[in-house]
Order: sequence, then C-alpha cells, then structure tokens
Amino acid sequence: MSWEAVIGLEIHVQLKTRTKMFCRCAVGALDDPNTRTCPVCLALPGSLPVPNRQAVEWTIRLGLALGCEIAGHAVFHRKHYFYPDNPKGYQISQYDEPLCVNGRVRLPGPDGVAEIGITRAHLEEDAAKTLHVGGAEGRIHGATASLVDFNRGGTPLVEIVTEPDIRTAEQARRFLQLLRQTVVELGISDAEMEKGSLRFDVNVSVRPTGSDELRTRTELKNMNSFAFAARGIEHEIERQIATYESGGQVEQETLHFDPNREDAPPLRSKEEAEDYRYFPEPDLVPIEPLREWSLDELGGKLPESPSARLERVLAAGLELRDAEALNAEPARVSLFETIGEAGVEPRAAAAFVLNDVAPRVDPARVDGAELAKVLRERDQIPREALDAAVAASASKGFTADEYLRERTVADASELDPVIDRILSENGQQVEAYRGGKEGLLGFFVGQVMRETQGKANPKVVNERLREKLKT
Repeated sequence: MSWEAVIGLEIHVQLKTRTKMFCRCAVGALDDPNTRTCPVCLALPGSLPVPNRQAVEWTIRLGLALGCEIAGHAVFHRKHYFYPDNPKGYQISQYDEPLCVNGRVRLPGPDGVAEIGITRAHLEEDAAKTLHVGGAEGRIHGATASLVDFNRGGTPLVEIVTEPDIRTAEQARRFLQLLRQTVVELGISDAEMEKGSLRFDVNVSVRPTGSDELRTRTELKNMNSFAFAARGIEHEIERQIATYESGGQVEQETLHFDPNREDAPPLRSKEEAEDYRYFPEPDLVPIEPLREWSLDELGGKLPESPSARLERVLAAGLELRDAEALNAEPARVSLFETIGEAGVEPRAAAAFVLNDVAPRVDPARVDGAELAKVLRERDQIPREALDAAVAASASKGFTADEYLRERTVADASELDPVIDRILSENGQQVEAYRGGKEGLLGFFVGQVMRETQGKANPKVVNERLREKLKT
C-alpha cells in the first residue's frame, strides 16, 4: 500500500508593535528578565485589558495579504490552561469569531502551483517565556529546573492556521519560508525564529494514497527552524506509516522533535477545543473591523505578495532554487526583470544578480538599465571592467559608457602575432599540450592576457590558440 501525508500548520507571529497587546508595557522580550511588566500583563487583581489598535490593524492587513475574508464582528475569548508562563490561568485569544477566515495562498513549486487554504488568522497575547536550565540547548528534556521571564507575556501574537492541504515536508518548508517573507515585507514582524518572534507547530497524519479520510494526527510542537521542521515531518510520516503497517494505531498526542537525536518523544496528550473551556472575554467588547477601517484603503497599501512574485519568476524558466534566491528580496527580482527586459537571457540574468551583484552592492540602489548595457557586452570587455561596473552601479550618476569603452581586443589580426610569438617561445609546453596535456591551454591564455595587459578577448584567444595548437 502507498501512503500520503496530510499536513497542517499553526504559525505564531509576534507583531513588532511598540507596546503589548492589552497594556502599555513596551514590547521587549529580549530585555533584562522581568523588566517589561505591569499589573495587567502580570494579571494582578483589579487590572483590566485594553486592546492595541495597531495590532488589530496589522492583523487585518495580514489577513488581506493571505486572501482572507475580514470579519465584520470579531470577539476575544478566554482560552483556559495552566502553565507557569501563563499568570492569569487563561490566554486572551480568539475562538469562533476571529478577525480573518477562509484565506488562500498560492504556493508555486517545481510541479506547478498548489493552493493552501488558510482556516483563520486570529489575534491573541503571547505567553511568558520559560527557560529550562540544565537540559541540552535549553530544551525541556533533561532540564533540572525552569525559570519564567514575563517580558514576553502579553506581546501581540497572530496565529495563522492552515487547512490540511500540504502533502510533503518540502512543501511545508517552502510554505513556511513564503509566509515568513510575507509578514516581513508587510513590516509587521521581524519573524526571527532564533529570537522566538516566529514559531510554528505542525500537525501530521497519513492515509492511503487517493483516500480523502482524515486519520488521527499528531502535533510537532514549537518548531523554530525550517530545516528541522522538514526533518521532523519526514520522521513523523515514516513513524506513522510504520505504525499502521505493523497493525498498530497512531495516538493523538503532542510531540517534541529533537533534531540532535532525530526522534520525537511525546510531551502530552493533544488538547482539543473543549479542553480549553473557551468563553467570551467579559472585559473586552467585540471588534467591528468593517466599521473601524477601510479595507480598500488597507488593501491598496499592500506590497506585491512574495507568492505572486515567485510565480512570475518561475514562469521565466528558472530553477526553483534560483527563483527562491531571487525572491528573497523584492529588489533582486526587480533588477532581474530589468536586466531581462534589456535582452539578457533569464538564467544568465539570474546568475549575474545572485553571484555578481547581490554579494557586493544593494540591488535596490542599482541602475539596472545601465548595468544591463555592460552585461550584454561582457564578452567584449575585460572582466575587470565588468567588476568595476558592478561596484559602481549603485552610485549616483552611474552610466555604462566608460566601461564599454574598455572593449577587449577581439580582432584575430591583432592577436595572432602575439599568440604566434608566445607559442614559439614556449616550444616545450606546445609539445606537451599536443602530447595530451590539454590543461596547458590555460597557461597559454594567461601568457596572452599578460602580454596584452588584459585587453585580449578571452573567448577569441581560446579559439585562436586551439586552432594554432592543432597544427
């Protein structure tokens, strides 16, 4: 029997607002422990929450970017659970009336475009941070003690829940990367996994290929690396298939994937909605986004989505790896397209942007039209001139003219006398080349380039040398 995976994601994005979700404490999760707190975020008696308007607006913008419907009426709920990092004993979140629902994200890939449904994007407050002491790399397994830093508690947090539309670990990795890029380009979050501002859980189940059933799922908790997520998903898929094929049953539970051990020990039984005892937050009134904001105005301010940009770049005929590398920065794609419009072949344009331009200058500052003129003539000018043009391309007033004047010598009538003299002065190497040591061709090319002070056209030099060394 063949199997297929059914994968859904829960992504948590910390918003980079100035203050927390329900109080006026400054957001500062990485500041000295327990220095960004107040009676509200510490849940002291008599304190009352007040929603952060900026956080609500940014969540709506994200929902629009994910193709969601924006609710006319959204409600905050209390989600009850007891952990040391949750001082109230409940989290203010959203349940059956969230801000954003029914979205859709196009995920371009090597086999076409997959559509990943977005069940919801809702706004809540983050928990405090538990620091595990004595365990490997700060993980809970093997820890001897835990400390709580309440700085993070109350930070605005958007949770994005996908439909179970993802089928492979690689597809999950690419979706997560695309989503991270979306929130960064919207300017609503730094989405830095190493700092905890982007975290995600993965729900995994398997079923016979072609089936539409949804079998028991497990949850891989608090993943903070795209690569670890892919490895964790692959491991869990293999484990579940092996369980079914041996006659067993998969239990619904929360797992913790340890990338160093390549296993996923269980943390606890998986909670369901009823376990959290949701009810509307009595200290907060409902939000009515359609009255408070103009969706047309917010939508009109959205940048082009990374998904649409990636789809367009792939349509130019690039490999997925190059397309994703270009798509990592909007300016790279813009420069690539400008160079392509000037007549440079797409693969050559992509390689030039990624290998020559991006490591040396800011693509956003480059005059692409002028640089493309130099690139089109790269075989006719010395390499040094091309490098100098790239270095200067982000400077004000950059033009291609001065670099195009440094055209290489490509006329055989000018090169042949130099080549003939070098061959006559290096008879021993000529015989060795003709005896099978073809690597000596580089020696001869180097000699010609030195004699011409780098002005000879390397392509023509290679052709003339090969021709003369035949005889």
